Amino acid sequence: MSDRSFYSDSIHNFLSTPTIQIIGQLASSQAQDLVADQRHAWQQQIRILRDQLSEFLSGQIYFEFAIPRMGRRSDVVLFIEGKVFVIEFKIGATGFSSEDRRQVESYALDLKNFHSGSHAIQIFPILVATGSQPKLMSIASGSFDVFEPVLSNGTNLRLIIESALSIGKTEHWNATDWVSTPYKPTPTIVEAAQALYAQHKVSDIARSDAGAVNLTRTTKRLFEIAGHSETARRKSICFVTGVPGAGKTLVGLAIATNDQMQQPAVFLSGNGPLVDVLREALIRDDLARNPSKPESVPVARSNSSFKTSTIFEIVRSSKRIHRMNGSSSSMRLREHGIFHIHRSS
Repeated sequence: MSDRSFYSDSIHNFLSTPTIQIIGQLASSQAQDLVADQRHAWQQQIRILRDQLSEFLSGQIYFEFAIPRMGRRSDVVLFIEGKVFVIEFKIGATGFSSEDRRQVESYALDLKNFHSGSHAIQIFPILVATGSQPKLMSIASGSFDVFEPVLSNGTNLRLIIESALSIGKTEHWNATDWVSTPYKPTPTIVEAAQALYAQHKVSDIARSDAGAVNLTRTTKRLFEIAGHSETARRKSICFVTGVPGAGKTLVGLAIATNDQMQQPAVFLSGNGPLVDVLREALIRDDLARNPSKPESVPVARSNSSFKTSTIFEIVRSSKRIHRMNGSSSSMRLREHGIFHIHRSS
């Protein structure tokens, strides 16, 4: 069994393993007691996959594959000929809700962005509603080798997989190497803020190699725009986009805390609880880094340079994080005329 899943085996072995043995391994891997609905769901998934994968002589199958950043597990992941198929089953469902489509697409995007072995391979999310009518198969290309979710009732999975295998490139990975590569989401916002205020660079705290490159490039480009705007006495607006957890807020914090800024930079957030948590974490972190300070945490709160006001302002020298009313978050470099809007998708 892979540490990433409750059950994993070659497709060849899966096809000949008794259903009760597979369910037993799945049940022994989960923390809570096995309920009838979950047992039934696994039985139906195994039945459908046995029928649809019987023609495939190679490949690996994973049940309950972990998506750590989201705290969720994908029902099934297949690794066949260097391509990944993320399959989400809705047993008995008669339709395909937008929420279910987003779910399976989010799993695929999470693997693409944060699982090192998935950065350069094609990923095909498949949503199976077993009670739905047969649908005309459609495999539409998406962004960065993550295809649009394919909709199925389970009776045409073999055809979907065969069609996907004929599309584009095939990476020469084996399943063992692929699944064992690191899963590296970006740090939590508290971890990022603490590291940035300690004058670490973005590239030092981004946990994905590809993410570090992208975040560093984005931050560098925003600094360039800020400098040009100041020199030319003009205003600029920049939008930074990315999946949740990609590091958009990290970019804003990096700019607001960087000593390259010639004028005061302000990080504005409509997320009040986030600012409260950041303020407390930064005070505690400052005391931990400077054990010679005789202050307790309550005294540090009152004496700290991370001051609060009616707009819940956190200040470190000329760097500030504000709590403001509103549903969106924004970072404004006031003196440079840069206004960055950050919305989580």
